[in-house]
Amino acid sequence: MIQEVTLSKIKIDENRSEQIIVLKEKEGSRYLPVVIGMAEVNAIKLKLSGITPPRPLTHDLLLSTIGYLGAALKHIVIDKLENNTFYAKLVLERDSQEIQVDARPSDSVALALRAGAPIFVAEEVLEEAGLS
Repeated sequence: MIQEVTLSKIKIDENRSEQIIVLKEKEGSRYLPVVIGMAEVNAIKLKLSGITPPRPLTHDLLLSTIGYLGAALKHIVIDKLENNTFYAKLVLERDSQEIQVDARPSDSVALALRAGAPIFVAEEVLEEAGLS
C-alpha cells in the first residue's frame, strides 16, 4: 500500500552538504524527513520559486527526454528504506504500459514537482521512518 505525500518544507543548512526535505501525508499526520544533497535541494527550490533557467538543467532535461521518448511521468514512489538509505522509483507510462525506473528520492521529487506528478511513499517506509 502507498500513501500520497506533499512537499511540506525544506530545511537548509548552508554549512552542511546535506539538506532535508520533509514530505507530509496528504490524508494523515505523518511526516517523512529525507536527507538530500545541495544540488537537488537547489533544483527543488528553483522550481518552487517559479524561476525558469535560460537553458534546461538536469531534471528539466530528463523530463524533456522522457517526453520525447513518448512517455510521461505518472508518479513517483519512495518504496524502500535499507541501511538508512531511501530508494525510489519513477513510474512512467508509455503506450498504456507502466515502466518503473530506479531513482534517488531527491531526483524523483525534483522531477515530480516539474511534471506536476503525485509523490507516494510505501506504507512500510512511513511506518519505519515517518514521524507524527
